[in-house]
Amino acid sequence: MLLKEIARFSLQHRTLYCYLILSIWIFLLIAGMYKYIGSIENGNNLLNAKGFGYRKTERFLAEEGDSMDRIRIKEINQTDCTHPFAIVTGEEGGSLEGWTLQGVLLLIRHGDRGPMAHVRGINEVDCGYENDPTLARYINFLQNTTTGSTSGGHWMKTGPFHGFPLLPAASKLCLLAQLTHKGIAQMLHVGDIVRQAYANALGLYTRVPISTQRTTPFNGSDFISNPTSSFQYVVDDVVIYSTRYRRTFQSAMALLFGILPPEKWLAMQIQESHSLSYCFSDCACPQAEKLKKQLASEMNGHLSKHPAIGAIVQWIGAALLQNPQAAGQQINPLEIRDALLAHICHAAPLPCRKIHSNVPSADSYRYGSKTGSSSTQDPLGLDVINIDLDEATLSGGGAGPPINTEQPDDSDTTEQEPEIEGCVEKSHVLALMSYIHWAGMKELYSQSMRQQGLLRSYGLMRNIVAYMLRMISGDRVKFVLYSGHDKTLEYLIASLGVQLENPFIPYASRMVFEVYKSDKDTQYYFRLVYNGRDVTNTIDVCESGKSLNVPRGIRGGRAHLCPIENIIRFIHDDYFLSLNATNYKDACMAQTKQDGFF
Repeated sequence: MLLKEIARFSLQHRTLYCYLILSIWIFLLIAGMYKYIGSIENGNNLLNAKGFGYRKTERFLAEEGDSMDRIRIKEINQTDCTHPFAIVTGEEGGSLEGWTLQGVLLLIRHGDRGPMAHVRGINEVDCGYENDPTLARYINFLQNTTTGSTSGGHWMKTGPFHGFPLLPAASKLCLLAQLTHKGIAQMLHVGDIVRQAYANALGLYTRVPISTQRTTPFNGSDFISNPTSSFQYVVDDVVIYSTRYRRTFQSAMALLFGILPPEKWLAMQIQESHSLSYCFSDCACPQAEKLKKQLASEMNGHLSKHPAIGAIVQWIGAALLQNPQAAGQQINPLEIRDALLAHICHAAPLPCRKIHSNVPSADSYRYGSKTGSSSTQDPLGLDVINIDLDEATLSGGGAGPPINTEQPDDSDTTEQEPEIEGCVEKSHVLALMSYIHWAGMKELYSQSMRQQGLLRSYGLMRNIVAYMLRMISGDRVKFVLYSGHDKTLEYLIASLGVQLENPFIPYASRMVFEVYKSDKDTQYYFRLVYNGRDVTNTIDVCESGKSLNVPRGIRGGRAHLCPIENIIRFIHDDYFLSLNATNYKDACMAQTKQDGFF
């Protein structure tokens, strides 16, 4: 009976059911059309650049995701990008209660730069920096000053840097291996910190009568003085070194502009370092090369034990790099990190990966298959000197083959429009950065890295100690600047055994050796301050009660001071103990029975 009633009710409302089903079908059809139209619009956005695109709603710094991810994203942005507004005075000394500052030796890494490898769509990233009055004042000074030292924004003094531009060629572009305007702003802010901490204590603004001016081989005869005054600035109290690359030269000059008065800045001469490690006369070292290869092998071994990370590296590499490696070859994770930072540090969207129907042959982009020079061409046709490619290979043991600097062949007119496969996600970046940080810590504090640091930085350590001795002996030199690269500082940190929380040297990093004399006696001490943090008591020769803890006077807090004789003894007597040698030559030619030769 019940079944008959249900059947009768169904027949009576059959028309209603038909209308209901038809309405649902029309709704699904309209929804599908909107989805299809939306996918076409997204595809057009992603294809706005040849072979590359951005998801405009996805930014690495966007406030989304769980709290732990947001904390990690913030850490990466703060520690690896070094935004100019975040560069502040730390524990730099200058005036300690009961102590007189004798001199300062400052080592810096250059400021923010474009990526070292050819990155897809990099011209879409805005690497400019605006609304900074310090940067605007510097640019205005360079554009409106024409002297024997500068002309048209170029350094015109005789020497290895004659004709070098003082500013990046483009204000908005991230040019290959070139400093950005943000990098200039970083160095100007660092210079301001150094000026506040040390300029007065060192007498860097001292003027002397023109007749008493003393010259040096480097800063002589080119001084600038006010023709209406009988006084001029002392110029032989400052010594400047830079590697012969635009980014280090421009960083040094921007920093010095923040420290020195303009007249003295124009009188400076810049000396060239022929090595990124500042080895001076102690450069050739077979054992250091052996340790470099050993570190690379160790880092490759770590990566092989983490196949998921290796897969992320390969996937992101295909999305980012113009020169994908041949099948079966592992991309260097540090190359990916460098390319990602160009996006992260400039608040650019994360990139997307595309599939091309006509991928070049495997051998055409094989890493290390082409032996070009270290210079490549940037988008403006300017010669770019690419020393940091060596740094990237060394960092993290150089996991993967050497970075290829060759331009891809864009002459193939049969290239078809790429299809979108997917975009780099924050989870990819966080996983990769966490692994790189872990691997970097293992490398930095490994025995191989300590030994390589000792060998690579020996020439620099000798030079630093020599200047320390000149400062305590009453020499006119009060301030020495070494403008270098991440490896310049990394080798020195490894050789001294400094303990750091971040294994990588951020852009615009600063390491300061402060030399002091006791007001009570003739004892001399030094401090080591890294990025505003006093790390003196973490140095091997200064730890375990070997350093003093003294008040900082009106600044509050306390400072560590290490006897200068400790570092002198270290460089002369104990430097090569861990290498089972007594001098640099023997340490570099160390032989083992297993290897047969060094």
